[in-house]
Amino acid sequence: MSTDTAADHCDAVIDTVSSAVIVERATLETVLSGFLARGHVLLEDVPGTGKTLTARSFAGALGLTFSRIQFTPDLLPADVTGTYVFDEQRGEFEFRSGPIFGNVVLADEINRASPKTQAALLEAMAEGQVTIEGRTHELPDPFFVVATQNPIEQSGTFPLPEAQVDRFVVKTSLGYPDEAGERELVDRRAERTDRTPEVQASPGVDPATLRRAPEAVHVADGVRGYVVDLARATRADGRVETGVSPRGTQRLFETARALAAVRGRAYVTPDHVAEIAPVVLAHRLVLTPDARVEDVEKRTVVEDLLDDVAVPTVTYTAPPSE
Repeated sequence: MSTDTAADHCDAVIDTVSSAVIVERATLETVLSGFLARGHVLLEDVPGTGKTLTARSFAGALGLTFSRIQFTPDLLPADVTGTYVFDEQRGEFEFRSGPIFGNVVLADEINRASPKTQAALLEAMAEGQVTIEGRTHELPDPFFVVATQNPIEQSGTFPLPEAQVDRFVVKTSLGYPDEAGERELVDRRAERTDRTPEVQASPGVDPATLRRAPEAVHVADGVRGYVVDLARATRADGRVETGVSPRGTQRLFETARALAAVRGRAYVTPDHVAEIAPVVLAHRLVLTPDARVEDVEKRTVVEDLLDDVAVPTVTYTAPPSE
């Protein structure tokens, strides 16, 4: 798939999603970049901002199956992955899949479930499979998790373990719409009878082919060095106890490349890296106790590093294959 074709398909998907939700286009590009980077997305926002509808709309626009898991304190791992049930007529156990078996899976209020249940997602998010009673079951391809959590209400919640947080390629928020956007939300509701808008698949969009588009995006040596320098700078910052892991470095590279594909660019610029870095790196940081006492924001740390790390000057030369 050419860069222009991939960009046209990405525009079609975002336009389709925008017909259902009132969210800034840049945020939708970030979510789509997470999908193209073969990662997962964590949305942290207050209730009512459209997180569930956004996830469902992306599934509809991409022509993928959608599954929703409501995480609660009494949710068990088997409620997520599925279990074996004895069939008396056949005299054997048969597997009944859980809601994790979907293309786009919404893990709603993921921090309300116990750590044991949260961990049920780890293998799925990392390997695209689940192991139940010693048997491995492949998940649908593509497999994309959109998890949500409420940043305000902490009663009855469990913090996500760092290993799981690291599995999310980006962490972002939808935010409140502006006045015009909120008025448009009301106008759209007045013009339809259904409470939730229906989203149809964008014509001609093949999710599997679209996901391969970033592989054709060129990343110059200087930009690759910039990605590494940013990640390594997080480990040297005095406010950070644990910096970005090598996996995080790779995710920054992959997501910057995906963002370039969404924007229709055949190559990654330092601006792509700088734009996507806060949502890729910030949630991976573990701050020192002193920094936490001083209410230092993780995103502020990344933004400071973006000001400090030297930005390369890159002259793009088209690769021979183009």
